[in-house]
Amino acid sequence: MKHIRNFCIIAHIDHGKSTLADRLLQKTGTVSERDLKEQTLDDMDLERERGITIKSHAIQMNYKQDGVDYVLNLIDTPGHVDFSYEVSRAIAACEGALLLVDASQGIEAQTISNLYLAMEHDLTIIPVLNKMDLPSAMPEEVKDEMVDLLGCDREEIMGASGKTGAGVDELLSAIIDRIPAPKGDPEGPLQALIFDSVFNPFRGVIAYFRILNGTLRERDNVKFYHTSKKYIADEIGVLRMKPEKQKQISAGNVGYMICGIKQAKEIKVGDTITHAERQCEEAIDGFENVKPMVFAGIFPVETDEYEELRDCMDKLQLNDASLTFEPESSAALGFGFRCGFLGMLHMEIIQERLEREFDMTVITTVPNVSYFATTTDGVRKTVNNPSDFPDPSKLESVEEPFINAQIITKGDFVGAVMGLCIEKRGVLKNQVYLTSERVELTFEMPLAEIVFDFYDRLKSISRGYASFDYHPTGYVQSNLVKLDILLNGDQVDALSALIHKDNAFDLGKKICLKLKELIPRQQFEIAIQAAVGARIVARETVKALRKDVTAKCYGGDISRKRKLLEKQKKGKKRMKQIGNVEIPQQAFLAVLKLD
Repeated sequence: MKHIRNFCIIAHIDHGKSTLADRLLQKTGTVSERDLKEQTLDDMDLERERGITIKSHAIQMNYKQDGVDYVLNLIDTPGHVDFSYEVSRAIAACEGALLLVDASQGIEAQTISNLYLAMEHDLTIIPVLNKMDLPSAMPEEVKDEMVDLLGCDREEIMGASGKTGAGVDELLSAIIDRIPAPKGDPEGPLQALIFDSVFNPFRGVIAYFRILNGTLRERDNVKFYHTSKKYIADEIGVLRMKPEKQKQISAGNVGYMICGIKQAKEIKVGDTITHAERQCEEAIDGFENVKPMVFAGIFPVETDEYEELRDCMDKLQLNDASLTFEPESSAALGFGFRCGFLGMLHMEIIQERLEREFDMTVITTVPNVSYFATTTDGVRKTVNNPSDFPDPSKLESVEEPFINAQIITKGDFVGAVMGLCIEKRGVLKNQVYLTSERVELTFEMPLAEIVFDFYDRLKSISRGYASFDYHPTGYVQSNLVKLDILLNGDQVDALSALIHKDNAFDLGKKICLKLKELIPRQQFEIAIQAAVGARIVARETVKALRKDVTAKCYGGDISRKRKLLEKQKKGKKRMKQIGNVEIPQQAFLAVLKLD
């Protein structure tokens, strides 16, 4: 055990985690030169295209120092705030972390939040300055920032470059010297934490685990602590570039287990594995259900593909433990699922993975968050969907979730960032100058205001320099109303939204104007209305396509023309009573992109 080191790499987006992981794999000879490619551990097409890590990846490396063989278990983690659930799992499975900071950009919001996450788990932190080879690198200034943040000595900060491989040998030595060996009793009862799982169509669910105590052998009878399910470990092994079978894995090590689980519900990331006969006393701390931040409906385009969509969502949930969903139905879109996501990027990635990996085309409704509504008879209910919102006459109060938002930006953009946050109903709580150039702003604001386009607009006004991180603080009573969209008096429930009373008129007007552009003209007039309760707050009209019925009346009395126009008017009126309006798919998507 004293020759094992478990560590992960944490950093902000684009600070070079996956590139540094490539160099570590190369130096330790884990991957042959022929198999090495950019971002070796990112195996999804989406990850490679966007250049982001979506999923944590574990891999075992062997390294020889001073004639002693060491086993290094590395977990490369995502940097985006929407995938922080993956990071928390990786941190729970390690003793140390490499905190990577880009030498040209300095400390950013996600760096700080991941650092606090690692500190909560008492991890040994090795600060690393990456991208030292860039001409724009500012090593001395960034080192000052890191000393302030971590309280470490300047000599402890390692310099490296993931691109050129400079400083990687020193980094490997520091990992072995500074990160403690795992503690644990190989003879005690089995206690292992599941930190990830993937679905294999031939073998079923594969669980990745880290053993804290005890030893797991092939064909052992194991039990999952929280689901109380029992299985036989058909195959166990360690995670190299390709999984390597082993006869046994002892305390302190990381590995995988296949036991023919076919049902997604039977395994939970964060659960504890123990022996069925000789159980451990208690589960490993760190098991928690994920709290989704953004809710949206996902519906199949073809209604008869509902069951197929359910299977796809089940398989996707195994691969991504932070996705939650439950069935729901809509008058406009038929049967589908109400899904919970950790953020807008997470929602976009899930939609794209459904289309690529499972060949499913889906419609996504307007995203919203979850509220609490209290009715006049004192019942407090959760509202995830605008259609669950109680009748305004029976409504006592509504509470919406608030967040604490941390924004780090350059001094030049402070005014623009503050303006955006105040427009989104934010309240400034704190303003700290980290250096003469960089400012940290802390705002308290409603979560509902940031789920739409907040992040995109923040990046635009700060020219990409602002970094953003948030955590929920609780529910606050607020003046919210339900905005309905009506077409010829019929409500379109997929376009309903819960918004603040002050914004209802503006948003209603914008949606009506957008729908007027997108809905094709019919033989009859279409009234598009936005309503709050029984009150109409905005209206647009799509004019009818009219045939010129008076074309053949040239000359003669005006009453002949009037007679024909009256006849046409009656026909249009009859048509309007029985006519239905189909809303095109791009109309649903366009509403999502409204400012």
